[in-house]
Amino acid sequence: MSGRLSVVAVPIGNAEDITLRALRILREADAVACEDTRTTAALLAHHGQTARLFSFHDHNEGDRLPEVLARLASGQHLALCSEAGTPLVNDPGFRLVRACVAAGIQIDVLPGASAPLAALVGSGLPVDRVLYAGFFPRDSGGRAALHDELRGLRATLVFLESPVRLPATLDWLTDTWNDRPVCVARNLTRIHEQWLRGSAAEVRIALGEETRGEVVLLLGPPPERPLADDPDALARRMLAQGMDARAVRDALAEATGLSKRDAYRKVLELLGKG
Repeated sequence: MSGRLSVVAVPIGNAEDITLRALRILREADAVACEDTRTTAALLAHHGQTARLFSFHDHNEGDRLPEVLARLASGQHLALCSEAGTPLVNDPGFRLVRACVAAGIQIDVLPGASAPLAALVGSGLPVDRVLYAGFFPRDSGGRAALHDELRGLRATLVFLESPVRLPATLDWLTDTWNDRPVCVARNLTRIHEQWLRGSAAEVRIALGEETRGEVVLLLGPPPERPLADDPDALARRMLAQGMDARAVRDALAEATGLSKRDAYRKVLELLGKG
């Protein structure tokens, strides 16, 4: 009979941010796979508990995966926890969960603390459409590719960022991608928690030369563009109103400055006739 894997969220800073269920599962499990056994042991000690811990992190996940799957297949109940927050969210565990799904092993997910979600909730930015994109790219090529891919996406973008790279990232945003509001959430749930909101330039000034603390970087959606600045949206609206292709061509050319040839090509593309 196969065992069970419990994926357990742990605090991101404040040790009190753990559920009663999570404490019970960590206590009852046959063993706990930890990104950092020292951090997990300290958390459990804070709550007067102990558990059988073994390391399971980015550098040994591939080697330990067969052993962990064998223990689960033998009927053991194992728990998985990150150093902080929810496992798999930029933390180890994806390969293990995927292997458990493939093997038909039961998976329980215990929700709890998550830095990206906490930052989103407190940012004041729209939460109805969100893209979590992991760590902000380090190099200029990766940043340029990200900008090209996401610049028109009307969603709040959520990133993790190194505190050491954050000042340079805010400078880059000021120079290259300054049409989105910015929020930086630092040291969430800790004594020195800090929220910085505004344009990239304003947040950069408020940050100063601080290069410490865990950081979540959020970019709000771009401002609404006037329809005359968005030929595709304008053409779609006119087509939806029942205007024929040539009438849309003429109106689009007049409103946007496109040539009638280019405007007609765009209309045909939207109609699927390009």
